[in-house]
Amino acid sequence: MVVQLNGKKVELAAEISTLRELLASYQLQEKIVVVEQNGDIIDRSQYETTPIADGDRIEIVHFVGGG
Repeated sequence: MVVQLNGKKVELAAEISTLRELLASYQLQEKIVVVEQNGDIIDRSQYETTPIADGDRIEIVHFVGGG
């Protein structure tokens, strides 16, 4: 399946079917992130059950601390 991830077309591995699995594949599942799917911000509690479909537009913003 091909999605647009942060503005770039990306082919996802076959085992990635939910937002939680997508975040895990980028090792972001434990980080503070905001996920937007097709223009809608998805609540963190819904990552496990929110499916990803071919052609979805997904934006992931994660925060980096610093000083």
